[in-house]
Amino acid sequence: MMEANTFWNTVLTDPLRQESWLSSVREVDRKIHAFLQIDPELGLAACKQTPTPQGKTDGIDPLQGIPFAVKDNIAVQGFKLTCGSKLLKDFLSPYSATVVQRLMERGAVPIGKTNLDEFGMGSSTQNSGFGMSYNPWNLERVPGGSSGGSAAAVAAGLVPFALGSDTGGSVRQPAAFCGVYGLKPTYGAVSRFGLVAYASSLEVIGVISRRIDTIRNVFQAMRGQDPRDHSSVAYQQAAELKGRRLTVGVPALGSISLEEEVRGAWEKTREGLKQLGVVLKAIELPSLEYLVSAYYVIACAEASANLARFDGIRYGSRAVGFTGNPEQLVRLSRSRGLGDEVKLRILLGTYVLRSGFQDQYYLRAQRIRTAIRREFVEAFSGVDLILMPVYPCAPFRCGSEGLDPFAQKLSDIFTCSANMAGLPAVSFPAALENGLPIGMQFLGPPFAEERLLRACERFAEVIPVPDCPLALRADSGGGKSPRAGR
Repeated sequence: MMEANTFWNTVLTDPLRQESWLSSVREVDRKIHAFLQIDPELGLAACKQTPTPQGKTDGIDPLQGIPFAVKDNIAVQGFKLTCGSKLLKDFLSPYSATVVQRLMERGAVPIGKTNLDEFGMGSSTQNSGFGMSYNPWNLERVPGGSSGGSAAAVAAGLVPFALGSDTGGSVRQPAAFCGVYGLKPTYGAVSRFGLVAYASSLEVIGVISRRIDTIRNVFQAMRGQDPRDHSSVAYQQAAELKGRRLTVGVPALGSISLEEEVRGAWEKTREGLKQLGVVLKAIELPSLEYLVSAYYVIACAEASANLARFDGIRYGSRAVGFTGNPEQLVRLSRSRGLGDEVKLRILLGTYVLRSGFQDQYYLRAQRIRTAIRREFVEAFSGVDLILMPVYPCAPFRCGSEGLDPFAQKLSDIFTCSANMAGLPAVSFPAALENGLPIGMQFLGPPFAEERLLRACERFAEVIPVPDCPLALRADSGGGKSPRAGR
């Protein structure tokens, strides 16, 4: 990390090297469209206005001078906050999210905002109002979503780490598609203040990086209670495992179909864990069958309430030249400003919350959520971690040749379980199949993030992090940038 600090500090403070580096970043980004806005000077200015925390010790912080990208539904003062929506195309954030503020206090520098599915609703980054992003491993494939821009930027070596939000897998799935790590923390472990709300009881801010030590440092900087977010809690790390072998639960997949490449990676992962001396134990999670349906009922219901503020009056661009009544203004502003997927989820959420339908849909979904939580509590009474696939298929093709929106929703079955139960999870590179990365994930009990990260470090001894062929490798001085390794 010391080498990385020196490299990035030089790039960000030397105008000539910064210009050369930015030129290289923009050249790669023209191919993958990971960023919606890049402005290191704006980030450096924000850092200068950030006070140093009291009691900070002398010495080089591992995050000092490290640039990072931020998904564009997380606030960074002075930067745009579009949420990937045309309705918010001109909105500038007047403040920074707590997690961004805490990272800047440690010396990390936000350099830009990354592309996403509009308001975080999607699994491909094809639902962005500003054009889709592309997978740096294969430009004909999607980078995943909704944090696809963040994952693509990290995989392409444009930044050492990026922030994303995970509502049903939106950090882990794009990380898996792009061959990097993606951490979804325990619900409440990280403040959501400054994250534009989509589904408040499900979402959490996460981290994407090629290096586990970077994820560890970033998570340690972000975590902890925040008086501005009443869902946040004081962090109490789960007990460490000492003097015994790691036991990993493996659920029966039953009728869930995996694509051939993912099935092969699933088998290789289990074999790799056995080589490391990990004990694999079969477990049952019968409520998985109902998981996706319950998840989308709850997520859409909360989206309907949270997105009511974006009406062209309180927030968002209003219809130009309109002179009708306020109700018509809201209808026209939303019709023009919101994409089809967002409109669909708002309508579905409004429907399930209607009088007479709450018992039939919303309350039943909440009961399923309670059952899922109980099943995980029971499972963790006998295992330390749980292994699951991230997605049933490899990174799929862009456009009509890929998965349709309904199939994408059904494919969230493995990722949204952690959100429904509020558990931490991390996706990790498990295989390269036909030139495309395949990811798996570990789920842990509450506040077991360190246990997850250590398991990933051990697995990397068997399957190291792959190098993306499109990745930006050379720094502005012509040498190698310090990006490889765990």
